[in-house]
Amino acid sequence: MSRAHVREVDGDEPEDLPELPLSPHPNYVTPRGLALLEARRDDVEAAIAAIPADAADRRQQRAGLDRELRWLQARIATAQRIAGAPRDPGKVAFGADVTVIDDDGRDTRYRIVGEDEADPDAGRISWTSPLARALIGLRVGEVALWRRPAGDLDIEITAIHYPPV
Repeated sequence: MSRAHVREVDGDEPEDLPELPLSPHPNYVTPRGLALLEARRDDVEAAIAAIPADAADRRQQRAGLDRELRWLQARIATAQRIAGAPRDPGKVAFGADVTVIDDDGRDTRYRIVGEDEADPDAGRISWTSPLARALIGLRVGEVALWRRPAGDLDIEITAIHYPPV
């Protein structure tokens, strides 16, 4: 059999990369969260433009960046920007800074943000997290039961604040 019409693989074919998963939840974002997504999109676009035309792995680099860019564009397109205090600023809701005290007397402050902005180490928790779901709708003085893998924990809300827009 002739191999005249068989394409040789040169090693620069992009892998079939699966799409990055999109959350099934509404894409609520704070103004900061939306700005972070837009900045990340701009960085990815700049990285695509900076790939050297003669790079040996140009197609592979481009495939990964294109996939990330599609994900970012989808997240930005579906973003529902929520800013400021809700109708009842005395209740915990998306965007709130919530200070809680646990049974050991430790005060901790959390900000309830969108999924893409969440950074638990920095005190920013996703509105879909078990902790945020336990807090949303409560008022100062009320106790939330935080169901954690390490064991359930009662936490009392001591302050609710909504940052200015």
